[in-house]
Order: sequence, then C-alpha cells, then structure tokens
Amino acid sequence: MSDPKDYTVGWICAITTEYVAAQEFLDEEHDGPEYVSPNDNNNYKLGKVGKHNIVIAVLPDGEYGKSCVASVARDMLHSFPNVRIGLMVGIGGGVPRKHDIRLGDIVVSSTGDGKGGVFQYDFGKAIQGLDFQETGFLNQPPPLLRATVGGLKAHYERKGHQLEEAINSILEKNPRLQKKYKRPEPGSDRLFKAEVTHDTSCAAVCSNDPLNLILRPKRAEDEDNLAIHYGLIASADRLMKDALVRDRLAEEKDVLCFEMEAAGLMNHFPCLVIRGICDYSDSHKNKEWQGYAAMAAVAYAKDLLCQIPPNRVEAEKKIVDVLSGVQDGLNKLLNSQRNRDHNVILEWLTPVDYGPQQSDYIRRRQAGTGQWLLDSKEFNEWLDQSKQTLFCPGMPGAGKTIVTSIVVQYLCDKFRSDPTVGIAYLYCNFRQQHDQNDTDLLLSLLKQLVQEQPSIPESVKNLYTYHKGKRTRPSLSEVLKALHSVAAYYSRAFIIVDALDECRVSDGSRGRFLSEIFNLQVKTRANIFATSRYIPEIGKEFEGSILVEIRASGNDVRKYLEGHILQLPSFVLCSPDLQEKIKTEIIKAVDGMFLLAQLHLDSLMDKTSKKEITCALGKLPKGSEALDYAYKEALQRIEFQKRGHRDLAKRILLWITCARRPLNTLELRHALAVEVGELALDSDNLRDTEVMLSVCAGLVTIDEKSDIIRLVHYTTQEYFERTWTSWFPDAQDDITITCVTYLSFDTFESGFCLTDEEFEARLRSNALYDYAARNWGYHAHATKEEMVQSVLRLLESKAKVSAASQAMMASRDFSGYSQRVPKRLTGVHLAAYFGLRDTLMTILKNGRGIDINSKDGGDEYDGGRTALSYAAERGHEAVVKLLLAKDGVDINSKAGYRGRTALSYAAKEGHGAVVKLLLAKDGVDINSKDGVDYGIGRRTALSYAAEEGHEAVVKLLLAKDGVDINGSGSRTALSYAAERGHEAVVKLLLAKDGVDINGSGQAAAREGWRRH
Repeated sequence: MSDPKDYTVGWICAITTEYVAAQEFLDEEHDGPEYVSPNDNNNYKLGKVGKHNIVIAVLPDGEYGKSCVASVARDMLHSFPNVRIGLMVGIGGGVPRKHDIRLGDIVVSSTGDGKGGVFQYDFGKAIQGLDFQETGFLNQPPPLLRATVGGLKAHYERKGHQLEEAINSILEKNPRLQKKYKRPEPGSDRLFKAEVTHDTSCAAVCSNDPLNLILRPKRAEDEDNLAIHYGLIASADRLMKDALVRDRLAEEKDVLCFEMEAAGLMNHFPCLVIRGICDYSDSHKNKEWQGYAAMAAVAYAKDLLCQIPPNRVEAEKKIVDVLSGVQDGLNKLLNSQRNRDHNVILEWLTPVDYGPQQSDYIRRRQAGTGQWLLDSKEFNEWLDQSKQTLFCPGMPGAGKTIVTSIVVQYLCDKFRSDPTVGIAYLYCNFRQQHDQNDTDLLLSLLKQLVQEQPSIPESVKNLYTYHKGKRTRPSLSEVLKALHSVAAYYSRAFIIVDALDECRVSDGSRGRFLSEIFNLQVKTRANIFATSRYIPEIGKEFEGSILVEIRASGNDVRKYLEGHILQLPSFVLCSPDLQEKIKTEIIKAVDGMFLLAQLHLDSLMDKTSKKEITCALGKLPKGSEALDYAYKEALQRIEFQKRGHRDLAKRILLWITCARRPLNTLELRHALAVEVGELALDSDNLRDTEVMLSVCAGLVTIDEKSDIIRLVHYTTQEYFERTWTSWFPDAQDDITITCVTYLSFDTFESGFCLTDEEFEARLRSNALYDYAARNWGYHAHATKEEMVQSVLRLLESKAKVSAASQAMMASRDFSGYSQRVPKRLTGVHLAAYFGLRDTLMTILKNGRGIDINSKDGGDEYDGGRTALSYAAERGHEAVVKLLLAKDGVDINSKAGYRGRTALSYAAKEGHGAVVKLLLAKDGVDINSKDGVDYGIGRRTALSYAAEEGHEAVVKLLLAKDGVDINGSGSRTALSYAAERGHEAVVKLLLAKDGVDINGSGQAAAREGWRRH
C-alpha cells in the first residue's frame, strides 16, 4: 500500500470519462493508500506522471456542482496532507465565436486584469434598474502553475505540440477505448446559430440544415487542429445550455468556456483548471466529443507537469497551510466588511458623534476635580441600584459639563470589560438644536447602545433596510421601538444627559424626550443622570429623584488655579505670597462658578506689576453680574490690542457668534483670508490658529478632537447674542460678502462636478465651500440693500450657481450622492429658496427671457421644481406673493417624479400664510395628487397637512369649495391625522359633510390612535 504523505499533486475529475482518461496517462500506477481520513468517502487512483506522485479523485457518480467538488477536495487534503499543487482536468462547453474555439480544443484558466482565471457567474448582486451584476472572480492558481503555463505556451508556439500523437499512442495501447475516446469525424463538429434551439423531440442531434448552422472554414495547415486557448472559464451550479446567455457573457466578460465544478474548488483547493471542449454551451449538447475532449485535457496536463522539476513542487507550501492562511485573511476581510456595514448603519441612524466632545471635555478636566461627586453618598446610591435618577442642577458656569464628562469616564472605566452594561450619553447644545430634536436625541442613544453590540440587532437592521430604499427617515415611534429592543440586550443601562436647559423647547422636543427616557427607564430599569441650569419646569420633571447641586467647590477651584497659574507673567511665579493671594481672592470671587475662575485668571495675563494685579483682584466682580463684567473686561482687553490683533479678534468673534453652525479651524481660516474683489484665495493670507486663539483674550477655544473653534462657554455665546449688534454691527454684511466672494472664485468656474470623487476633492480644497453654499442666503436676509449687487454678480454666473447648488443640495446618504441633485438650478431658484425678495425682484426686472416656470432638472426622484415650489415649501410669503403676481406663473406645476405642487409643499410644512396666497390664486388645483403611490394611493395637500397636524392649514383647505376630503381612492386625510394622534385635526375632518370614516388606511389609523 502507498503512503499518502508521498503525494504532492492533487488531481480532481468530475465524471468517470475524465477519470479514465487521467489514469491512462499515468506513467506508473501505484497501490491504493495505506489509510485515509475517517470520514473520507473518495475513490482514489495513485500513480506517477514524470517524476511527480499524483493522487486522482473523482466526484461520486451522478453528482455535480460546486458543493460536491469542494467536499471531494476537502477530503483529499485531509487524507493527503502533503499535496502542494492542484489540477482540475476534464471537459467543458466552449464559446465559439470570438476566439474560434472548436470541439476538441483545450481551454486553460488564465488570469487577467488582476482577476482569477475562473469566474462564478451565478454569484453577484441585484441593483435596481440594472441587470444582475456578477461579482464572483475567484482565487488564482499558485504562481508556480501560472509560470509553467506561460513556459509551455512559449514552447508550443515555437515547436508545436504532440498532444494528438500522445492521445493516439494511448488508444493504440488500449484499443477498447477507441470507440469512445478517439477523435470524432470532422463533420460532427456543428455550430448552430444562437437563436436555433434544440428540438426536444429530436432523438439525437438537430438537422444539418445549413440555414441553422454557422459555416466555418477548415483550419489552415499552419494552425493546430487541437488548438489551446488561455483565458476566463465561467463556472456555476447549472449547465450552460443557452446560446444567447453564452454570447452575452462572452461579450461582457470575454469568457472562453463554461463548466460546473471549478467555482467550488478555487477558494478551497487553489488549482489550475484545464478543459477539453466537448460542446458549444448551447441546447444542442451530446456526448460524442466528451471522451476525446477529456483525453486532450489530460494530455495537456501531463505535458504541463513534465515541465515542473519535483524540487519546485516540494518548495511550494502545502495547500492545507495555504488555505489556513487564506481563511485567516478571509476572516479578517469578513470582519472588516462587517465593520464597514456596521458603520454604514450607525451613520445612517445619526451622523452625530458625542465621542469627540467627551474626549475634549475630559482633557480639560484638572486632575482631581469632580471627585467630590464620585465620592458622594448620593452618587453611589444612584450607581448601586438600577432604575435610579440622579439630577444635578447648577448655576451657569458651575462646571456641569466637565462633571458630566467625569461621570461618563468613570462609568466607561468601571464597566469597560462588562458587555452586559450599556452606556449612552448626550451633550445638549443650544447652537446645535437643529440636530437635537427629540427623535435626534433618541437616535443618538440608540446608536451608542448598538455600537457596543457585536453585530447590528435585527430590529435596527430591519429599520435601516425599510427606510434606506425609500430614502425616508424613521418615525419617533419606530425609533422608540428599536431603542427599547436594543436596551433589553443589557442587564444594566446608563443614560447621561448634559445641559437639558439647552435642549430644544419650541416644538415640544424637550418634554417628549424626557417623557420617553423615563418610559424607557420603567421598562428597562435604566439609570438616568442629567444636568441643567435651574429651570422650574425641568426641576418638576425630576421631582422625587436623587438631587445633587453642582457648584465649583473651593478645593476644585484651587486645583484648577494651581494647574494654570504658571501662565501668568514671570514676576508672579517668583512670588509664592502673590500666587496664594491670587488663588484666595479668585476662590472668594467665583462663588461656585468655575467659569469665572478661568476668566478672572485670564484677566491678569496682561498685568505688569504686583500692584496692578492687587488692584485687579480688588475689583473682581461677584454675584449674578460677574459673568457679564468678565466678558466686558475681556473685550476691553481686545480693544486695547494693536489694530491688527484687535481687528482679527473681532472678526473671529463675529464669525463664531453669528455663523449658522459651528466652524472648524480651517473653515474659519479660509473665511478670514477672503479678500473682497479677489477671484482666488491667497494661501499667504491664512492666519495661524495659535495667533487666532491668542488675540481673543481667552474667549475662544478649539475642541481638540473635532477641530471646532468655539466660544469658551455657552454663557459667552449668550452674552454675544445679546450684545453682538453693538460689538459687530455689520456682522451679517461681513459674512454675506465673504461667502458670496468665496463662491465667486475662479475655481468654481468649471461648474458642476461630474463624480463624487471630483466633488469631494473640491470640498477638501475649498474649506469654506460647504458652509458658504449652504448658508450665504440666510445671512443675505439681514444685509443692507447695497449687498444686492454683490449677490447678483454671483447669481448671474450659471457655472458658479451650479457649483454652489451642488454643495447646497448634496447629502451623503449613498454612492453617487453628489449627482442626485438638481443640475439646472438658476439664480431665480436660489433667490426663491432663500427668500431674497429684493434680489429676485431685481433679477426679474433686469433679466430678459427669464422663464419664471423653469424647472431645476433634478434627479429622477425629486426633480423638476420651480422657484414657486421652493418658496412655498420654505414659507417665504413675500417671494410667493411676488411670483404669483407675474403673468404666466404655473401655480399647479408638478415637481418631477414626486409630482407635488407648491400647495402640497406649503401645506405639509404648515405655512398657513403661503397656503392662503395660493388658494386665492385662480386656477389652483386644491385636489392635485402627487406622483408617488407606495401602495397607499397618491396624496393631496389636505392629506399632508392632516398628517402633520397643521390645524390652521387644514381649516383653510376645508373652507375651499370643491375640496376632496376623502382623497378619491387614496388613504384618507382622516386616517393620517388619526394615526398620528392629531385630535384637533380629526375633529375638523369629522365635522365635514361626506367624510368617509371607513376609508382606506383606517386600520393604521386605529392603531395610531390607540398608541396616542
């Protein structure tokens, strides 16, 4: 018996015909193996080709396909662990047209374009609106085999091959194989036209009617009649019998051959695939050429092996070792892909990340401060028991946010290794209220709890899958359902919320948010920690909770001062008595307000003598006016700087105070570098961030992680928002002209970017581009009349309007996002979008041939909108009035795919004054339906207003003659209002004659009404 360890070449056959051919070409035949693995059911033939010991296996009789061949290969490697190279040798179906492949030829799998030589054409993905996208290029053969193929190819090209002679020699030695394995007569190689299919009633082969055949010339004498082709082999679990599909894949992928097993091998048994062509992969299959095709493939395989010295094979890694490494790499790849998919869903939930803020706040903590809270009886009572609430109110500037960061850090450190404990935290900020309504805040909690899970919970995956396809966002009730589901994964959960007083109040968000986290606490036994300024209505929400007031303790203030006193002039550092006096006086003055310690210390920076410091300490303000006094003092210090520093500081404070969102340092540096009248940014005019900080008298700081430059505290922001008109009276003019000048730079003359990559490169190169494009129009609202001319120069440039519009409209939700925006926005559209009545009036007055009904182009989902549509949606009453007064305005123009009118947009947003104007216009279609039917019917303005609970708008619509209250076949307005729990709107609708209380959507309405 033979020792399995002696065999280094593994050879797999799919059918008996191939197995017979392989055995006939062995130079020696060996006894069977001494042993095989316990569960190995393969049949093996052992032998030698040249100097190589070969193990040959065949698939079980009657079994085909990827999984079966993978099982055979796996068992072979278990039983013959020293196999180092692999071959898959047998028959396949050819692709005849492009490469003149004929029956009896050979196709060898060959790599190209960095892809393997085998292509799995039943593996891929479906993309909406496109054909099935095949993605299954498989692993390549080992380099040794690929190199040998190249060498043998060169040898054949120079001297030809003797494969036909080798086959004939075998058949002469074994005449019993002649009938099945010899080369058939040339007349049997018939190629049928692709559209001619085999008649199933035909007993053998189809008619030889020349009209059905593609006639090919005989090969020339200098051509091999057993030709060898190198290229892509297509593999799948099904037999290719469709000539049309064959030709399509040949055209698209340059496929040469089709077969059924190789796809099951390449990633489990890296090998070279060699196929003799026995048919043309069409419906005219027969077995006449199978024997000869198998012989041809085996003859080539033997020639190939004889080119390889045995020591080269011995030097190769064992396939089992290669696969172990591949599996490790595959696991890493899969984990990486899972992480990417994980992050995509997390980003979809909300892009908001409080991690950088947490890192920045904890970095600012003076070592040892805040420990008093962690050591307190109240905190430990809260920590030790579930379902507890700890409420920590405090005066402005008391250090509530830093204390919150200390609590977050403590919890994260304590439960770092316990996956059963979930921690989620929020930092409310009144400057970010547009991203902090109740749903946004709950989504942030959900995101953080999901982040700690090893995989995305099904409830969240389902939410993502449902909404992503529709490009919609989850409702509050859906978010809550997912949040409760994910929170239940944890044995304990901690929810930490800083600055509830800065949470959005105007739309009821704060009340709803508190209600929902308390409800979550009841159902999941979560612990809640919250801070706030002293606000009576917030205090009432926390009645009965554990209460700890946050105020700066003397010890904490002393620690802070000891950590920062080294920043004072050197003469202070030489006097321990003066240092102690500074600490004592500041501690007395701050009276629990940590922020004042920083401001008071900063106020001593410019003092030049001990007497000046002593006098300043004697004037330190106390009480409620102390902060305002400190800010005025800081601004006075700015005023006394040299003119260049003073002007720079004022512009920095102006931008930070009046910008519509926080800016990072590079955005602000670009803003400060803009020179009105110039057509490019001069990089030599960019300010250094250290200089920017130093001139602002301690009022400005940079968040290290996010690189956001901001005022030192929200009370600073409040102070400037109260007083900015006296400090920066021309702020809006300054920001408007800066943004408009930036968007007018020559770099935007190229207009619309044609790819995401080009667009993102533009964003990176032009730091202020995003802010300027999205916000210039809001600042222009508050500018002086003379600014109109500067704005007009921008709006008259088609290319620059196009560039600005792309940044304004783009939203990074999917690949190709920068292209799925309106491409034909004009100056008229932008003026209407931002509500710039005077600018629009000037454009309409001066412009010739302006089409007031021109559409913005847009994408297939929401394109084709007019200026009136934008103005109505955004509630710009004066602009709507101006447009409606123009002759020929199309009040019922529908926006592209969605098919919504100006009235529909205004009604959904609740703009009653605009709705009133539109309803007063002759010809308005109050019952116009949009163009989208999600299985619930198309929708009217009334249905949108009812769903959103806009009572005043519903009244206006119901008062209009001819209003269709039931929507004629769609879901009714009543069902939408009831589902969302809008009681006042439901009453209005029920009072209307003809209302259908049993109409479409009432099941959803009843469920919604029950929830509310």
